[in-house]
Amino acid sequence: MELDKEVIQRIGKLLDRKTVATAESVTAGQLQFMLSQIENAAVNFKGGITAYTLEEKVNLLGIDEDEARASDCVSSQITEDMALQASHLFNADFGIGVTGYATPVEESHFKLYAYFAISYNMQIIVSEKIELNKSFLGAKAQQKYGENILVAFESILAKLFE
Repeated sequence: MELDKEVIQRIGKLLDRKTVATAESVTAGQLQFMLSQIENAAVNFKGGITAYTLEEKVNLLGIDEDEARASDCVSSQITEDMALQASHLFNADFGIGVTGYATPVEESHFKLYAYFAISYNMQIIVSEKIELNKSFLGAKAQQKYGENILVAFESILAKLFE
């Protein structure tokens, strides 16, 4: 995996002494890995959780089971709840949640997309959908989602702190 180290280092500088944690599904730890590459990551990156199944999202992140079942765990509401829970569980200033599809399946109408949300001080500040074409499958889709989320995170940090 080729990381955009410049984006990661800018995130580290923009965070200064602020902290971030993640709750991931479709990216399966990609964001955790990427954020761990920040210089002196222990200052900014508190950690993350990968909750891949409905049961783990409900049990570990307190996601509403009815909402999870109704949306196949893929909705803006689910990611917003994941972002808030990541922030809460790790006592972090920012929380990032992401869930979606890395391969086209019937539940996604054979499309590739993910929802992500970013919270700051326990308030959702970004909630968006990323759509990919089918040239990104599996690990490539996971990486692309992670990259897109980090670019969005950098943009938010720049607006907040520059």
